[in-house]
Amino acid sequence: MAVEVIDVAPGLWLWRQPHPAWEEGNDWDAEVTSVAVQSRGVPIVLDPLAPPPSERAVWERIEALRPEVAVILKPDHVRDVDLFARWYGCRALGPALFWPDDVPRTEVEAIDPGSELPGGLLALRDGRGKQETPVYLPEQRALVFADGMTAPGGELRVWATPWHEQRVLPAMRELLELPFEHVIVSHGEPLHDRPAFEAALEREPWSDWHGA
Repeated sequence: MAVEVIDVAPGLWLWRQPHPAWEEGNDWDAEVTSVAVQSRGVPIVLDPLAPPPSERAVWERIEALRPEVAVILKPDHVRDVDLFARWYGCRALGPALFWPDDVPRTEVEAIDPGSELPGGLLALRDGRGKQETPVYLPEQRALVFADGMTAPGGELRVWATPWHEQRVLPAMRELLELPFEHVIVSHGEPLHDRPAFEAALEREPWSDWHGA
């Protein structure tokens, strides 16, 4: 199980690895992204999935970060927040509700779109109605998505919903008011830029039902 590390900007990096719960036929790629950021002096992890113990180089970077906050971006992205809370004493933030078979043991402080999080991170609205709160990282000028955007085959797309035109596109276009330069997604190619985001809003939304 190899883990890939990508440095995005000063104080911002990500790691990618296969998700242990992935199965053939899932509508998402086996490899998923976790994010580490130091913002305004606060060390934070977003949607953290613990690397295997053998991946010492990745763990050394996490140890050097010593995260104080762990953010869950979407109810089905609980991943290893309990482990990070137990090992590092992380304060956990995330959705108000979770799936009944995947509820964190750790107490999670609810966040809503518009909330300012530790480190000055801003919780956003993607319009999909899936309880996801993408976040904006002001120091690194980056957007981080759980499932609101995805990149199967390397091409950035909005993940489809029945209300794409009515709700999702207006919400996504509002994000263009932020001065972001980087876009990070959990599934598919993880790192994109602002022009790729703009182009994604003009493409058909992605759905496995469309054969995309």
